[in-house]
Amino acid sequence: MPRILYFFALCNLVIGSGAFVLSGILQPLARELSISVAAAGQVMTAYAVATALLAPVLILLTATWPRKRAIQLALALFTVGNLVSAVAPNLTVLLLGRVLMGAGAMFTAAVSAYAVTLVAPALRGRALSTVFLGMSISYAVALPIGAWLGFAYGWHTPVWLCAIASLAALMAATVLLPKGVVTQSASFAGFKTAARQSAVLRVWLRTLLFFIAIFSVFTYVGPVLLALNAMSTTLLSVVLAIFGTAGVAGTLLGGWANDRFGSLRTIAAQLTVLVAMMCLLPLTQGHLPATIITLVVWGLAGFGLTAPQQSRLVNLSPAQAPLLLSLNSSMLYLGTALGALISGALINSVGLAQLGWVGAPFALAALLTLVFDRSTAVKDHRQTG
Repeated sequence: MPRILYFFALCNLVIGSGAFVLSGILQPLARELSISVAAAGQVMTAYAVATALLAPVLILLTATWPRKRAIQLALALFTVGNLVSAVAPNLTVLLLGRVLMGAGAMFTAAVSAYAVTLVAPALRGRALSTVFLGMSISYAVALPIGAWLGFAYGWHTPVWLCAIASLAALMAATVLLPKGVVTQSASFAGFKTAARQSAVLRVWLRTLLFFIAIFSVFTYVGPVLLALNAMSTTLLSVVLAIFGTAGVAGTLLGGWANDRFGSLRTIAAQLTVLVAMMCLLPLTQGHLPATIITLVVWGLAGFGLTAPQQSRLVNLSPAQAPLLLSLNSSMLYLGTALGALISGALINSVGLAQLGWVGAPFALAALLTLVFDRSTAVKDHRQTG
């Protein structure tokens, strides 16, 4: 793999850390701001909606820019958003910071589209999984460390660390990235043609559905785990680290499986496992080892879905990859927002420990979208293999 992909992975580690660190410390955040846990969870919604709406617009506006300048803009927006969040005295200012961070999250789609131009088609899955690896590592490292710091020193502390890391990523990108590189530009006309493909629409729908499923639980992952099993904050951090480590392995596994078996077969297997794990998670209440095993398998399946989904889009319309991938990210974050809203509305009636059952029907619906793609499975396998 080209070395620049590992730098992109490191930047995605910073993006993922800033985006999701608050999900493990919603309780101290809610306590300090004098709001409910459900209201605190909407910091995830603000970030997700901003990414869904603003990132595609920024991708189009920067389509003819050198990649270095577009990446600098993304990291600058993310850095400013982190700084605003770090000094936020109330929920309103915090939400403003999260919106700026969401705009800066255009970075992930921009570098994903860049990455697939640097490798042969047969290696696209592994290239995408390499770039996305940093996002997975953020769950394994930043989320548990952030949870520990947030409970011990207050929620501002991990946010400040994310702001510093984001600034460092911006400075590193300014020094390391080559000047003048311009990738193939997305356009409204080309996008309109690509979006008429039913297969493209199904990829976006599938992404939306399985992220609603995942984030109906993950938005409140700290409180959910505490509801399933009584544990210290240190043990909670350890469990989150185990889950994140499984996610790292799942990301790599998803990229390898995509290139070996094709995206559709890989997605079908992963979604089947994800549905099963979401149904099982509430049944592990009071049994910590069973909870951990379920989370590990969940991580292997859930985190591995991104690379084959992205590869599927690139195969369907390579020329429009930047915008298609950005809109796939929009579906990802819209799913994140809807997952947070749906589970937040049902917490009091369903209970934190049973949120897996809230998300499972959406994961099943995502799996069922593959029924319409069966006829293209062989072609997909040849393209990616």
